Amino acid sequence: MIKKLLVANRGEIAVRIIRACREMGIRTIAIYSEADKNALHTKLADEAICIGPATSKKSYLDVKAILEAACLMGADSIHPGYGFLSENAKFAKRCEEIGIKFIGPKSEIIELLGNKVKAKQSMKKAGVPVVPGSDGVLKSKEEACRLAEQIKYPVMLKASAGGGGKGIRIVKSKNELEKEYDMVKQEAKISFNDDDIYLEKVIENPRHIEFQILADEHGNCIHLGERDCTIQRKNQKIIEETPSSVIDEKTREKMGQIAAKAAKEIGYTNAGTIEFLLDKDKNFYFMEMNTRIQVEHPITEMVTDLDLIKEQIKIASNEKLQYKQKDIKISGYSMEARINAENPAKNFMPCPGKITGLHLPGGNGIRVDTAIYSDYTIPPTYDSMIAKVIAHGKTRKEAIAKLKSAVAELVVEGIETNVEFILDILNNADFVTNNYDTSFIERTYNYGNK
Repeated sequence: MIKKLLVANRGEIAVRIIRACREMGIRTIAIYSEADKNALHTKLADEAICIGPATSKKSYLDVKAILEAACLMGADSIHPGYGFLSENAKFAKRCEEIGIKFIGPKSEIIELLGNKVKAKQSMKKAGVPVVPGSDGVLKSKEEACRLAEQIKYPVMLKASAGGGGKGIRIVKSKNELEKEYDMVKQEAKISFNDDDIYLEKVIENPRHIEFQILADEHGNCIHLGERDCTIQRKNQKIIEETPSSVIDEKTREKMGQIAAKAAKEIGYTNAGTIEFLLDKDKNFYFMEMNTRIQVEHPITEMVTDLDLIKEQIKIASNEKLQYKQKDIKISGYSMEARINAENPAKNFMPCPGKITGLHLPGGNGIRVDTAIYSDYTIPPTYDSMIAKVIAHGKTRKEAIAKLKSAVAELVVEGIETNVEFILDILNNADFVTNNYDTSFIERTYNYGNK
């Protein structure tokens, strides 16, 4: 059994993990950078230790410093949260080597699925529909041009080790492809230290649908339904909802079965998410698998009444899943808005600074996941997300109404936020009537071209 867990993260996800551990009777250790000395997660954990200066590279991404802290403080496990080292196979392997339980899948699975080309090949082998494109890494610009002519433009060049929307270019002609090919390879090298790229057909006007997976270490695997993450800006999700209103029960069941079966066949364990693109004809294609807890996991918790962090810890403790697929019931609708410290009017410029006043919304069916408090100073060093507002209702219409009310009630003084932008989306007729795709924000607000 896990008794003392180190949280290798910061912000709201660190707070979320600490609270779950506290309910389970597990002691927690918070790590923090010099910039996070007064962060909420350091105050809530049983113990806290500084691991380096503000820059992520010298703190939250420093494997040696984190593992030394874990050993010094007597941790028997590490939860990586999301971002930072959560999908770093080398970090997971080092944990395995020194006998610290990594709350996530095995290192070799993280490595397999972290490479987009190998992940696509594995999913194809497991019977998952994949987007037409190169069978592996592109060997030359000429090969890319030949393949693009075969599957027809537009096509997408993507970094094999990519993530976070980096190393991606859509090209609509041979001239564009020849021009962008070297640029994508260069960006991939800079961002991921790996210049391998591959090519895929662009699925035009898609919806982004992902399935939440839970798999234990005894061969049991289930899915917890889907999340619709189509509202995005530059491949970064802004509003998520579950269930999706664009897929029928037959499609939902088929996608869920395929996702769970694929996870089981590749030997996946713990929580994970298989992401699909859904075209206008309701055909779906594998995009990627995230080997960690997702930012948007609360909406799944709201409709299933499960605690995914606790489930992760139980699986890591070698417990069997307590649920069969037939036990999973989806109740109502849930929606999440990401609140960021940024100014949408100034091309979403980050706005760190001191919070001089704060009011968090509440009420029936409302949840706020955050690590901010009044007089807290948001550092300029990290991601700009400062809170997640989550609403649960009996219908999609009710979930939207509750989320609008909650976001409108939120007050964060002293800094700029994207609250008004979120409210604009929630009031948009196309959003309300579910008439949108991944180009919604770029098409509606013209932000994508700034």
